[in-house]
Amino acid sequence: MLIGFAGLGRMGRPMAARLARAGHTVLAYDPGLGAAPDGVTAVESAGRLADAPVSISMLPDGATTRDLVERGLAGARRGHLHVVMGTVGPALVRELAARGGPVELADAPVSGSVSMAEAGTVTAMVGATPDQFARLRPVLSAMTAAQVHTGPVGSGSAAKLAVNTVLAAVNQGVAEGLLVAEAGGLDLKIFYDVLRTSAAGAPYVGYKEEAFLSPASAGVAAPVSLIRKDLGLALDVAAGRRLGLPGTEAAQSVLDDAIAAGLGDEDMAQVLAALRLRNTRSNDKETIS
Repeated sequence: MLIGFAGLGRMGRPMAARLARAGHTVLAYDPGLGAAPDGVTAVESAGRLADAPVSISMLPDGATTRDLVERGLAGARRGHLHVVMGTVGPALVRELAARGGPVELADAPVSGSVSMAEAGTVTAMVGATPDQFARLRPVLSAMTAAQVHTGPVGSGSAAKLAVNTVLAAVNQGVAEGLLVAEAGGLDLKIFYDVLRTSAAGAPYVGYKEEAFLSPASAGVAAPVSLIRKDLGLALDVAAGRRLGLPGTEAAQSVLDDAIAAGLGDEDMAQVLAALRLRNTRSNDKETIS
């Protein structure tokens, strides 16, 4: 199948490459594109993606996603199906879907890290009609290990924000647990072995060990700035229903501290460093007073 793909960043690049390896013809557009992945054809304008019956966006924010749908795909033929896979929030996805016109819209954000995208083991949460889901599933299965039909358009984005709300809480919990273990005189590697095999040993705990204990060598799976953006979107959804999420607000404040400390591009496990800085400053103030 001919597929258009917008956004060859950290997640989009390996996903487009997997589509090509599965035998699809992939036209890719990204203003910052260097060399395209093997098997992927780079195009000079977003309008070229409208030549395909299906297009996908893995873009960093709502503004670039809106521009692609409203302007880049303006020349698409009726029945063109565009899939928003970036995390932009359910409100925007539903708004774009309600515009009508030749482009049909579905959303299918994914849960997982860059290494999981490379391995094709991420999970897609798909907001679409049953017919759209059936049409998209063979495409999505080339990039993802699981495809869950969450309901109508926008529901996939809502599911992604809910997942990342939990993820941020687990991440915060691991960081605080490490601080408690350290305060109690434990060797952090030994404590992590305990944590991984304990009742709190979720899969995330296992695969983030290096990121927490050896951040310099671990690389970046999900940056602080990205998780901070997603929590902001989740809190927007909650505010629309007058919901208070105190745990999420607390996690957001620590992510804000991490960004203020220059850690925005570092892995989200660096909330541990932000918490250490926060505690050092608090202790320094108490000493001065």
